[in-house]
Amino acid sequence: MSFSVTACPLCSRNCGLEVDTQEGRLAKIRGDEKHPISQGYICQKAARLEYYQNHDDRLRYPLKRQPDGSFTRISWDTALREIAQQLNQVKKQHGGPAFAFVGGGGQGNHWGGVYSSQMLAAMGSRYIYTALAQEKTGDIWVNGRLFGSQLCHTTEDIEHADYVLFIGTNPFQAHGIVNARDTLKALQKDPARTMVVIDPKVTETAKMADIHLQLRPSTDAYLMLALLAVIVRENLCDEEFLAQHCTGSEAVKQELLAIDTADYARRCDVPLADIERVARGFAQAKKACVRVDLGTQHSKNTTLNGYLEKLLYLLTGNFGRAGGNNLHTYLIPLASNTDERKKGLRTAAHQMFPIGGLYPPNILPDEINHAGADRVRAVWVDSANPVLTYADTQAYRAAFEKLELLVVVDIAMTETARLAHYVLPAASQFEKLEASGFNLEFPANFFHLRHPLFPPLEEALPEPEIYTRLLEKMGLLPTTFPVLSLLARGEPRATARLGYLLALQLLFKRKPLLQKLASSVLYRTLGKTLPPPLAAAAPLLGLAVGYATRYYHAVKKAGLEGSRRTLGNALFEAILASPSGRIISRHDYADVWSLLKNPDRKIYLEIPEMFGAMQALKQAEEASGDFPFVLMAGERRSYNANQIYRNPAWRKTDPKGSLRMHPDDALELDLAPGAEVVCESARGSIQVFVEVDATVRRKMVTLPNGYGLRYQGGPPTGPELNMLTDSKNCEPFTKTPYHKYVPVKIRKVTGASV
Repeated sequence: MSFSVTACPLCSRNCGLEVDTQEGRLAKIRGDEKHPISQGYICQKAARLEYYQNHDDRLRYPLKRQPDGSFTRISWDTALREIAQQLNQVKKQHGGPAFAFVGGGGQGNHWGGVYSSQMLAAMGSRYIYTALAQEKTGDIWVNGRLFGSQLCHTTEDIEHADYVLFIGTNPFQAHGIVNARDTLKALQKDPARTMVVIDPKVTETAKMADIHLQLRPSTDAYLMLALLAVIVRENLCDEEFLAQHCTGSEAVKQELLAIDTADYARRCDVPLADIERVARGFAQAKKACVRVDLGTQHSKNTTLNGYLEKLLYLLTGNFGRAGGNNLHTYLIPLASNTDERKKGLRTAAHQMFPIGGLYPPNILPDEINHAGADRVRAVWVDSANPVLTYADTQAYRAAFEKLELLVVVDIAMTETARLAHYVLPAASQFEKLEASGFNLEFPANFFHLRHPLFPPLEEALPEPEIYTRLLEKMGLLPTTFPVLSLLARGEPRATARLGYLLALQLLFKRKPLLQKLASSVLYRTLGKTLPPPLAAAAPLLGLAVGYATRYYHAVKKAGLEGSRRTLGNALFEAILASPSGRIISRHDYADVWSLLKNPDRKIYLEIPEMFGAMQALKQAEEASGDFPFVLMAGERRSYNANQIYRNPAWRKTDPKGSLRMHPDDALELDLAPGAEVVCESARGSIQVFVEVDATVRRKMVTLPNGYGLRYQGGPPTGPELNMLTDSKNCEPFTKTPYHKYVPVKIRKVTGASV
């Protein structure tokens, strides 16, 4: 048995882990006390990662689909040669936009995304469809308008706040904040601090809260507007902050003064007195912040919700300070800045623009089915399972079957892989170099480069090798770089790789395409000089140099030594030498203003599109029809996670992923606990089992995410949620699906129960 450190890939926190390994297995898992952020924290899901590492759906060698739907084992050389030929043919005949990329860096598989993203450049396409674009693009768009760039992203300083609003999030189960359960307990126990939860369900976090506003599903915008209207009407804004740091505040206030708070309280079914109490408490707190998640981002008015939650902390001056909300830095950017007001590539069928450089998965089936010659013909899927996890499973299955080429790179035989023409086996996250891509902390940020614990399973390969070999097969990447390789091997340590970096710049200037394939260039040259387990870290040198250049003083405050020319290399070396991760920068709270991208370093509060959305909200009619229940799809529970857990035996509780329903609704439908029912939406239906639960509102039901997998090709284990979701049930602007607002009806399966 041997001891190693690594991290959990199950959520954005990527908590550090200590593991004992034995014969290819994770024998014991516990928190890593040396990790600079999690400091030994661990949840019950991470403790069962052996179910991710070893299961019977693991891929062991490349596969090619046969005409009858079966798969034949082929060699890597044959697979990559045939794929390269077909990709080149698609590009030659139909152009780069005939290619779309799905996933990449998903499911905690972050470092592979540094290499897989090169496929877009190789094909001359910008069409990338990711889970981030199914969840966060409303927020990303608002950030661009407020702060000057869609790369600006806010984080919340809950640890130092006196008053915290949790809106549409249950961090006790979903995590997403530093050491979630410990942080929540500290909030709960401190009489000088206040925790408010806004959620239609009495979640585990709501049970710990001082105040719970149990609103109707998808009425978050009404509730937040009522809170804001009270703040403005009672002169609770921070006028000094607004005058110094913002523009457009007077226009925003005029819009909010027109809100009928009593009507909006009625619409969200929350007592007006409770709304007023929370508005006053939040605005008058010394330090307050807001934390949101998919509850507001997968519901109606997702983009407006993103705007309003930011107005809460901006109008009250809780920004750029301890205990408030703040911007942060990135070592690896999760998106880019693409303003739709400027000319950019729009999709053929929907004429959809990118947000943060990303396109919404909701539209991809239509882009494949598009009748025009400019339709999507080839799709590459990496570390994603869109057939199961993106909205409208039926649409995805039908569209993928029409593709000329579908390639899947994954560690497991997923539902999407079963439709592919080629399936390429990747090494697991514990069999290769990995990294925690969600480095979203402020004022101290960190990065964790995780060393492999095991060799890859049989013929599986890490993504750096897969994509580099493919680019070579496509004729886009030379197989040797004599000068760069010589410098990488022979340059004295004292020069801090400045000669290598200069030669790299000259190469990219002569051959611009190679700059877009820089990860593989560094991997084939610098990577060969690093210890073998760290070879794939070579692109980190460029990222570290860029980070140290942008945030020189903050990197120095993190304990790194070097001049402006050498600090980046020092950061690179320090990360390589820190198996538990390390702090890479230490900012002051005042540095937030330097992270703004508007030319005057101010926040532009007036967004005409959001004013229009606020006006439209006044005229919106309350829903009614043939589907009397609202399904909140994708509830976080104790034993559900992203679908990298394929073996259902990992769950200690809720093996069937039960449908939670209020006791009065169950009584009305004559349903006993455990009853089997059909849950039907306008798109489809699935059979599920009822759990009677008083924590949900009446006429509301919930189902968990992470179920519905067909382990070993068998029947689905638990609810296939996206058989119910319709790609058309989405926000018109961002195409974000309304997973938290799926109208359904429930009927009993006669004679069935458990």
